[in-house]
Amino acid sequence: MLGTFLFLFIYSPWRSGVGHLELMRERLTFSKLATFETFLWGSVFLCAYKVETILLAFQNYILVLGTSVMIPSALVPLMGGSDGDKARVIQTLLFVAGINTLLQALFGTRLPAVVGGSFAYVIPIVYIISDSHLQRISDPHVRFVHTMRAIQGALIVAASIQIILGYSQVWGLFSRFFSPLGMAPVVGLVGFGLFQRGFPALGNCIEIGLPMLLLVIGLSQYLKNVKPMRDFPIFERFPVLICVSIIWIYSIILTASGAYHGKHAITQHNCRTDRANLISTAPWFKLPYPLQWGPPTFAAGHSFAMMSAVVVSMVESTGAYMAASRLAIATPPPAYVLSRGIGWQGIGILLDGLFGTCTGSTVSVENVGLLGLTRVGSRRVVQISAGFMIFFSMLGKFGAVFASIPFPIYAALYCVLFGLVGSVGLSFLQFTNLNCMRNLIITGLSLFLGISIPQFFNEYWYPARHGLVQTNAGWFNAFVNTIFTSPPMVGLIVAVFLDNTLDVEKAKKDRGMPWWVKFRTFRGDNRNEEFYTLPFNLNRFFPPT
Repeated sequence: MLGTFLFLFIYSPWRSGVGHLELMRERLTFSKLATFETFLWGSVFLCAYKVETILLAFQNYILVLGTSVMIPSALVPLMGGSDGDKARVIQTLLFVAGINTLLQALFGTRLPAVVGGSFAYVIPIVYIISDSHLQRISDPHVRFVHTMRAIQGALIVAASIQIILGYSQVWGLFSRFFSPLGMAPVVGLVGFGLFQRGFPALGNCIEIGLPMLLLVIGLSQYLKNVKPMRDFPIFERFPVLICVSIIWIYSIILTASGAYHGKHAITQHNCRTDRANLISTAPWFKLPYPLQWGPPTFAAGHSFAMMSAVVVSMVESTGAYMAASRLAIATPPPAYVLSRGIGWQGIGILLDGLFGTCTGSTVSVENVGLLGLTRVGSRRVVQISAGFMIFFSMLGKFGAVFASIPFPIYAALYCVLFGLVGSVGLSFLQFTNLNCMRNLIITGLSLFLGISIPQFFNEYWYPARHGLVQTNAGWFNAFVNTIFTSPPMVGLIVAVFLDNTLDVEKAKKDRGMPWWVKFRTFRGDNRNEEFYTLPFNLNRFFPPT
């Protein structure tokens, strides 16, 4: 009886309001509670549920490692940092990502979305790294520390923009200009705009990346209904864990057998499992703490440049939230919830600045794609995955083992997951009239320019020349280049402008507004309360506006 009571007590809150774990929840009568059979099956069911939840959470943790390792690996050497510095930055980034994910899942949008490092901040950070005052420092480690403190100061100041726009409800008011027609290209470009991290990165080690891509497609699609374990779709639930394990072992065998001896340095860097130098340099135990690199330094130019990345991350996160809500079978987040999530994300960027993560935060697009691939939209899974991020970031050696997975393995996953998120964006078009020429022009133009303009700007991004815009004001160059190298940002500018200026009143129905308008307010749909209400009865103190 005690075991069954614990089973009901623990399982009830673990059943997320958002998601569909497809686990049966039987209503047991009081008379059954006393039976040994109920106790036995309740205990077995609870254990199976907890094991599945933990494995799903670990799968999310493995996926978020790709970006968390790649960003510091690219930026820390430019700052003058050593492999040991790189390991510490990766630990710090994962630690803060775990905290931000917990905050977002508990008090933000409450969608099952992972918050991690963002590539949107790379251009402003490279501008800070190339600052002449920092480049004059001869000692590499001293230059690394001073550069890190400058990045921290810029993140702290820039975070205030997102906090203000979120908690003042300004971002929610701006979302009144959104429609299914305007959101379709934005959400689509959140996925499709990341194509450079897909097959081009996979091709850097084709003998690892291509088998990984084929294996993921085979297990998650062709074998998803195969149940080797009793009535449990293991290939549908854990395609990332299974495929990463198999191909990682395969890549270790290739490395150990000397398959890459004499190969080009780029091939060895992308294919070998022992080139990251993370395991040897990571400490056994290290607890990241605020201001661990010293007090932040502040410069107006650095802060203005970083604000562009904050704006871009808001747009990208908005598109990711929309995609996560559709994949989790939830209503689109109302304006109040969207603003709340953006506000908490601003606090997350503030934490990035205080701890020194070397980049800012945004919603992890690959984890949103995993939400659809596994058909598991559990908020609890995301919260436990945040626990894995925090735990393994403190145990440096153990976390470094998983962080040494070759990046082409992740690139193969991105081909599937980014494509899935992009197609979710296109699914918003089902609420619009696709026989309307106005809608076809807006959709086509915003998608085409959303890919074409960033590609044009990226062609001018190389070590000798950091971006297309070149003026005497470095912060202005970084600001403009950051805005126009983001596909979702360009897509939003084009789609929202055209959608709100071309025959707006006549095209209300064609734009999909009859379906969309009821989700603008928190009480517009009775399902919003189930999905987005704050925990611990906090809505009494922070009522929806």
